[in-house]
Amino acid sequence: MDETEKMVRELIEKVRPYIQNDGGDIEIVSVDEGLVYVKMLGACDGCPLIDITLREGIETMLLENVPGVIGVVLV
Repeated sequence: MDETEKMVRELIEKVRPYIQNDGGDIEIVSVDEGLVYVKMLGACDGCPLIDITLREGIETMLLENVPGVIGVVLV
């Protein structure tokens, strides 16, 4: 695991309890060439607000705090 992936995993673990509080969860599938591939689980899977959670929440946080991250992709 490289430093970027380590930082991504640490940040996701910090926000994960908030996602789980709403009945959902997030799983990191991979980090490749600056893109973070994630699966949204539980209540998040199919939620109409998932784009807002990903773009304005998770992606913004990662872009601001992890050098080299260029985006988040839902798989």
